[in-house]
Amino acid sequence: MIEVLFGSRDKENVLQYILAYEKGYASQIADFYDTKPSQIIKQLEALEIGGVLVSFQIGRARVYQYNPNYYFLNELKALLIKVRESYRPELLERLLHSKIAPRRKNKPSFFNP
Repeated sequence: MIEVLFGSRDKENVLQYILAYEKGYASQIADFYDTKPSQIIKQLEALEIGGVLVSFQIGRARVYQYNPNYYFLNELKALLIKVRESYRPELLERLLHSKIAPRRKNKPSFFNP
């Protein structure tokens, strides 16, 4: 919807996913949108270089989240929430109501329940 502002649909998808789930890693986001991880990695790295996202390592996964010090964070989130109004109901439902559980029993999850 607003890929013209962000430069690509993948970047918008990354921002929407992290807004919905608070954190995410490349293959997880790629699976959610049924796209290639390499495309998502490129966007995650660009957003981190630009200061929008920060990342940290959990095991072998590099996890990304919004940078709380990003100057326009509140405005960016408000814009992304407004854009959701134009999304198909199925995508909106997946973004807002999906739960992610740990892959193995007793494996800690970095997502808030």
